[in-house]
Amino acid sequence: MPVTQVLIRDISRARQAGFAVLRSVAEGAFASDRLRDESRSLDSRDAGLAAQIVFGCLRFQAQLDYLIFRYSGKRANDLDQPVRIALRMAIFQIRYLERIPAHAAVHDAVELVKIHKRAATGLTNAVLRKVTRGPIEWPDAATALSCPEWLLKRWEEQFGTDAARGIAAVAMEEPAAYVRVAAGMEPPPGTELEPTPVSGAYRVRSPLQAGVRLHDISSQAIVPLLDLRPSLTYLDLCAAPGNKTIQALETPLDLAIACDISWNRLRQVPPVCPRVVLDAAQPLPFRKQFDRIFIDAPCSGTGTLARNPEIKWRITEHDFEGFQITQTQILFQGSKVLVRGGLLLYATCSLEREENEDVVRRVLATAPELKLESEMRRLPGRDVGDGFYAAVIRRQ
Repeated sequence: MPVTQVLIRDISRARQAGFAVLRSVAEGAFASDRLRDESRSLDSRDAGLAAQIVFGCLRFQAQLDYLIFRYSGKRANDLDQPVRIALRMAIFQIRYLERIPAHAAVHDAVELVKIHKRAATGLTNAVLRKVTRGPIEWPDAATALSCPEWLLKRWEEQFGTDAARGIAAVAMEEPAAYVRVAAGMEPPPGTELEPTPVSGAYRVRSPLQAGVRLHDISSQAIVPLLDLRPSLTYLDLCAAPGNKTIQALETPLDLAIACDISWNRLRQVPPVCPRVVLDAAQPLPFRKQFDRIFIDAPCSGTGTLARNPEIKWRITEHDFEGFQITQTQILFQGSKVLVRGGLLLYATCSLEREENEDVVRRVLATAPELKLESEMRRLPGRDVGDGFYAAVIRRQ
């Protein structure tokens, strides 16, 4: 319709993209994937604003929904999806983005609602005219920390109140960017780096350059637990996108094989070693055994909420049990191709016991030849970077 076309042209491209991404995320898509698609045709400024809006709305969703209720008397989930998303976007910009003129955020939100739910235009305008940057007394800790109450409660039970609130608080922040620069390698050109306590891990202190491969510091801290040495054989059973495989190959190994269940995902691993598509939860097709095996198991990702904030609104307690079944199968199958005296590293970027300690102990209980050597946990808020769990297992 001509009217619709005029309205769309009148809305900033950044907000159009952010709105489209958030609608896709509400239907189950991942924010980073959809942002990459929607940003291809945007200039860097619009792409940056779209990303700020998308991740900001997801990180602060509980606060935004409370403000919608405060100013409208209607619960956010009772509103039509386009209205809910447009209100979240505008409130986020007004309250949290100081350089965005309030009138621009309000105008584009009203125009988006006019296109998708014209009857709610008046409501949208009325709500947004009430929004200020003044202090708000949040009704509870879950709202203040923009975290589902059930998730905050289970973290409190497992880690204590202070640690749990630290995890939730960090999930509201934009995560720091890290890269890996191995010994003898050149850093990315034009990038200002700061060394960290993890050897080879550097924090990026300048604007990100196109094509720079990011590698979180917690992820980089995991691979050294394998005690890799020259001439050992190495099997990575859940390798995509390949950062840890590349890190492992800094050691001149005799053989390294990278595996993943999806070829599309495995293609992200550079062709630095043989790549094999397989389901690691099924019997593995290898006749030989390996000195070192790494399992970066598929998981809920609750340790990565700063980078993937949609997870906290999508995950349920029942999901942890489902992940545990697959994780247990992968760990069991991987242990069968580990040489006597070899080491297997089981890791997840989950904070949940069901996916970590419970999986390891479940497999150890059925395999007396396996011995737990050590465990490590990195907690957001206590440790920099993503949350991670790792267990080193030796075959006796």
